Amino acid sequence: MENKNDRQLLSFLYRSLIFLMSYFVLLIVCGLLYLSFGDVIKDWMKPTPQVEVKRNIAKYDNEDNDKIEHGIHLASGLIAAKGFEIVKANCTACHSAKLITQNRATKEGWEAMIEWMQATQGLWDLGKNEPIILDYLATNYAPEEVGRRANLEEVAYYMLDLSD
Repeated sequence: MENKNDRQLLSFLYRSLIFLMSYFVLLIVCGLLYLSFGDVIKDWMKPTPQVEVKRNIAKYDNEDNDKIEHGIHLASGLIAAKGFEIVKANCTACHSAKLITQNRATKEGWEAMIEWMQATQGLWDLGKNEPIILDYLATNYAPEEVGRRANLEEVAYYMLDLSD
């Protein structure tokens, strides 16, 4: 009959052997995973590149961006009229020209929008350009008179047969 110390020593050796074999298997599995997915792991471990945040500034640096057709500046969509260059320079420095073209307001309405942008969005003092900008916006992007559609004339009415 074995003695108690021998059994404890044997049990310890078996547990140690199982632990070492498990560790060895784990190393083999990790090595195989690395061989299979090493490129993915390397990409995953790379630091995220810092992306430079740019404002929505339109680039007007080539011929195509300065084209005007039918009175519309093609790159911005703004009406090419008196004050256009100042509006383009001041307004599209922070936002798209579409924000202008999709809105309509009176001179007072545009002035209120400018005041709101200065109070809440960090718009600078426009100085002597403000009256030019307001005139341009009020002239070219004023509220449009939209009325009812014309009455329908000569409409052929008929009775629906709902008896089926």
